[in-house]
Amino acid sequence: MSFIKTFIVVVDLIVALILMAIVIIQSGKTSGLSGALTGGSDTFLSKNTSRSLDARLARATKWFAGVFFLLTIILNCIV
Repeated sequence: MSFIKTFIVVVDLIVALILMAIVIIQSGKTSGLSGALTGGSDTFLSKNTSRSLDARLARATKWFAGVFFLLTIILNCIV
């Protein structure tokens, strides 16, 4: 039982680190009114590229958060 618990803790830690990295990589949502006031303008191509990258990062965030949640619940039930 100790090996399984240690394995889940290590996998949970790795998933948590990946989740933090994905959240840090995501761009901020300042393209609204405050972005227009500060002069932040994007070209059409950069908007579409960042939108698809942001969509992938958001999807990855949801998946890794779900895995992290499940592993934490499993780890809590084992202890």
